[in-house]
Amino acid sequence: MTADPLSQTFAALADPTRRDMVARLADGDATVSQLAEPYRISLQAVYKHLRVLEDAGLVSRPPGPQPRPVRLEAQVFDLMDRWVERYRRRFEQRYRRLDAVLAELEGDHHEQDRRSPDRGRPEPAGDPDGARLRDDA
Repeated sequence: MTADPLSQTFAALADPTRRDMVARLADGDATVSQLAEPYRISLQAVYKHLRVLEDAGLVSRPPGPQPRPVRLEAQVFDLMDRWVERYRRRFEQRYRRLDAVLAELEGDHHEQDRRSPDRGRPEPAGDPDGARLRDDA
């Protein structure tokens, strides 16, 4: 099954080792041996991780003799950024609408307080039911 590029990218980055490789490559190109240094996995496993990253378009290795540098490809991040930004804008719109509703409710609350000054005041101590007022009447 062939996934769309965005799904392939997110799937590739779902693995912490691959995310770490991408983070390290953001600082500059590296050979496979250099990338493999901090991990307690075989070189073959590192190649498998790189293959997943290459298939997702996140990294590339130019053809030629070994050692070939592994290079981070920025175009894929633009695709991810557009996807994330679309949802960020939607959430921001939702929060702005929520802020407007809350501001309107707060304005209504202040208006009611202004009209009814006793509203929201605590009951007098020792007479929470207002029984004294009823008895006096």
